[in-house]
Parts: sequence; C-alpha cells; structure tokens
Amino acid sequence: MTTAPTTTTRVVTLARRPTGAPEPEDFELQERPVPEPGDGQLLVRNAFMSVDPSMRGRLEETEKHYTTNFRVGEPLDGSALGRVVASRADGVPVGAWVRHRLGWRDLAVVDAATATVVDAELAPLPHWLGILGQTGFTAYAGLVRAGELRAGDVVFVSAAAGAVGSAAAQLARLLGASAVVGSAGGARKTALLTEELGLDGAIDYRSERVRDGLARVAPDGIDLYFDNVGGDHLVAALDALRQEGRVALCGMISQFDTDGPRPSIDHLIQAVLKRITLRGFIVRDHEDLRPEFEQRVGSWLRSGELVAKQTVVDDLSHAVEAFLGMLRGENVGKMLVRLDPDVDA
Repeated sequence: MTTAPTTTTRVVTLARRPTGAPEPEDFELQERPVPEPGDGQLLVRNAFMSVDPSMRGRLEETEKHYTTNFRVGEPLDGSALGRVVASRADGVPVGAWVRHRLGWRDLAVVDAATATVVDAELAPLPHWLGILGQTGFTAYAGLVRAGELRAGDVVFVSAAAGAVGSAAAQLARLLGASAVVGSAGGARKTALLTEELGLDGAIDYRSERVRDGLARVAPDGIDLYFDNVGGDHLVAALDALRQEGRVALCGMISQFDTDGPRPSIDHLIQAVLKRITLRGFIVRDHEDLRPEFEQRVGSWLRSGELVAKQTVVDDLSHAVEAFLGMLRGENVGKMLVRLDPDVDA
C-alpha cells in the first residue's frame, strides 16, 4: 500500500455548451490539482482514453443520453485505461492495469470499487477499451439480446466501419448469420468492410441512397438491423426487413447537428405490417453476459477470426480533435487517444 503526494494533471473541461455542432472553442485544456487517494482509492496514470458517439448527447442539457450531462466548467469523463501508481485499496497493487470512467485527464483518483483490473498479457491494452471493452460488449449484447440473432439471419449494420459497428458486423457472422452487409461513408471505408472485415456487401451512403444500396446488397431482404444511425438508415431497413424482422436500436447519431428534413414517423407502419420488433437497449443492463462475452470474443481474437480496428490519436491536447473527428466519421474502428507515449498502441 502506498500513497502519493498531491500533484497536478491536465484535464479537458466543457467551456460552454455547443450551439449546433460542437467546436474546439467549446472545450478547454486546464491544469488542476490531484489530491492524494483516500481509503479504497487509486491514483491512476491514464495510458488510453476513449471518445464515443454517446458523449455528443451529454454536451447538451437534454436527455439524449443514458448517463449524466457534462457540466460547464467541469472536466469531461469517459472510459479510460491506465496503470496504478499509488494504491490505498486492498487487492489492487501498484503497477496493475485498470479500466475506469475518469478519462479526459492524465492522472485520475479512482474509487477502486468502480475500476476493473485487466490482464495486459491476455490482449493488447487498447483492446480493453475497444473490442473487449464497452464497445465490443455493446455489439455483442445488441445482437444477442436486443436483436435475438438467429442462425441463418441476414444482418444489416449501419456505421459498420465505426467502433461498435465494426464489432457488430464481425460478431454477427461469428454468431451464425448467413450474410452480413453494412453501410459506411466513402470508398475507403466501404472497401474495408468487404476486404478486411469480411462483410458480404457494403453501401456507401455518400454515393447512393441507403434504400438503393440495401436493395443491391440484400435483394431478398434482411432479418435483423443493428441500428447506430437512425434516420434514412432506419427507414431503409424497415422497408427491407422481412416478416417478423428485428431491429436492435443502439444509437441514432443522425439526430444531432442537422437542419435537413427528417423522415416521417409514418414509416413505422412497416413495423405493423411486417410484425417487426424494434428494441432499444442500454449495455449496462446486460452485465450478466460479460463473462460469456469476454471468453468468446477473447477466443476469436486469439484465433484471428475477429479483427480489432482502431484509430489512435496521441496526447490529451488532441483529444478534442479526436472527438470531433469521430463525430465527422474520420475514424476507422475504435477512436482512442493515447495519453502515455511510452505505452505501445
């Protein structure tokens, strides 16, 4: 058991709530004190942090999220992974690697009860924030629970080159789908879907209507739609779904930062006519699946059947750029920020 003197750390704070699309000026990089850890706490030097689409809703005062709103003048938070440099918690020694929720800073004082020790020998560290973290777990729970994936299903995944999407698209095949198709923005990403991730077809939503693309890559229809986008993607999927099809509603990034016309809710008549099930889900409701998920996905990673894609940006000073770039779709796979340059990405 060790203690550490009070020190300081860089943190990213919310300077103001965005009006429209977030801008760099909405955030501020500050230096703030870090107290000594108290009983049951850890001082963690963060090595990686995650930036996620769900953070977009937390910037507003609305409830377009499933946790808490960020507060003006206060540090942001989110998934991070780092090494324990001081510990006042039994069972978590100095040197252990832990996953926790206090990202957006170099140093964090973390309640040990809220941290998870990870095995750096079992998988590369970035994987514990990506394919073996909440990202991969979201894809797994969405397919298995919300989507009730069945052997032989034809599955459509939107934003399939993104973090959750690239995991869901690959896991769908490994879980028994007969065919998997996906959408992405741009020729580079759609090529990635078929050439590296093994999808059966890809739609570039920037060059063709999603409806037309689905008719091309899944001419006989789909059974399950894993929705990360909403909007025109959801409407196209409702049209393409077969009788008693299913929709796993993971996220609807299309609802943010657009002044264009939105599809009418009248399209939901397809759910009635085809007896479609639409089920929203929050990953934290399915923790009972975590051991099964880690065992199966870890095995698929070791065998090479599952590819973990990630985009890594270096240094906390570029975290806001990474976040805004992720919202614009500039990442392939999981978007991470490496905070410790001495740790291999």
